[in-house]
Amino acid sequence: MDTLVPKDHAEEVALFRAEVIGALARREFTHGELRAELRALHKNRYRPPGARTTRTFSVPTLERWYYAYRRGGLAALRPQRRSDTGLAQALTDGQRTLLCDIRREHPQASAALILRTLVADGRLAKDAITESTVRRFFVEQGLDRVALRDGDGARMRLRWQAERPGALWHGDVCHGPALRVGDEPRPLRIHALLDDASRYVVAIEAHHTEREADMLGLLCRALRLHGAPDALYLDNGPTYRGDTLALGCERLGVTLIHARPYDAPARGKMERFWRTLRQGCLDFLGQLSSLHDVNVRLCAFLDQHYHRAPHGALVGKSPGEVFAVAVEGRPDHLAEQTIRDALTVRERRRVRRDNIISLGGDLWELDQGFLAGRIVTVARCLVDGAGPPVVEHEGKRLPLHRADPTKNARRPRPARRAHTRKDAVHFDPPGALLDRAAGRKPQHRED
Repeated sequence: MDTLVPKDHAEEVALFRAEVIGALARREFTHGELRAELRALHKNRYRPPGARTTRTFSVPTLERWYYAYRRGGLAALRPQRRSDTGLAQALTDGQRTLLCDIRREHPQASAALILRTLVADGRLAKDAITESTVRRFFVEQGLDRVALRDGDGARMRLRWQAERPGALWHGDVCHGPALRVGDEPRPLRIHALLDDASRYVVAIEAHHTEREADMLGLLCRALRLHGAPDALYLDNGPTYRGDTLALGCERLGVTLIHARPYDAPARGKMERFWRTLRQGCLDFLGQLSSLHDVNVRLCAFLDQHYHRAPHGALVGKSPGEVFAVAVEGRPDHLAEQTIRDALTVRERRRVRRDNIISLGGDLWELDQGFLAGRIVTVARCLVDGAGPPVVEHEGKRLPLHRADPTKNARRPRPARRAHTRKDAVHFDPPGALLDRAAGRKPQHRED
């Protein structure tokens, strides 16, 4: 059961005053007895609310409390707030307006900087007001830094949440401490996907890079385990702005949403998870030298702590509990072929004279020599372990293999497929001109 406490400092002060003179208010006094009792109370020392030392109160003060309590009860003992509180009485109306205007136009400027600047250019007298008074004035006017930061913007912020687990996934990258691989430090990037409604981490993995390919690999592993979400909520970094990711989400029926630029609070759930991960894992990695060591610690942190611990936003439930209940009635996971088809990209490439096709800096060789010099469609699947790319030509899928110039030095050259006719086609440009000059009919007759 919660303890009943005063609702504010004023009520706490009123209770203190009632304890001091309350017993007197319930007694009847003859002439002179009240004054004697008040003088006796005057000699006692009391510790007012919020004070560090004890003090006495004068007889007129005690007498004023006594008659106020008899007249209006506890409410009459509440200290009255000054009508000019927070108005910095030492300043004129114009100076107060000036301070407010400067704070609104330059919210990043501290109270000390504003005061120092106004004193330096002569708009405020030196020692006319203190820094603490300026800070209190800004707080009373709603112009302290927290209020300006949280109340900024054209739109009001509201706490929101997806209607159910699986409806929305957040994706983001966290920069961890650098790993020392050998004698060279390597960057550490933690890629993760977080379910909005349950706060469950559907996939997490450490990399040295921050590329679209890393994000696609993480997404594939999450799709295999948990199926496709209704929407994917990402930031505006280049990792999440690629055409391949956008096309893959369209094929899977996943709505791709990007947060507004420079609006980190809009993705507060993901930022809060990164804070939890740092405090419980990333800040204590020590001298690790491989991504494998980082990944096993990330999985241990999630499985043994984060997914089991009660979450404040889930009314005491854990992310694992909420997510497990939600996925019980969901349909089967996506088929592997569905994922492969969604993440298969096609590009137009010209086959070189030596049957080589360049893709992403890698050289691939085509066995069909008759396609040399032609522009073909190359299909490649971005799913892990999907195999080499293929050339799609006239309804057929022609496999590619990595070029091996050393092996080709000993390889026989097969003949190219040629389109031949049994009868040679007559073609004689000089003869046609000679026939025209001689005025005779052409010697060749078309079949």
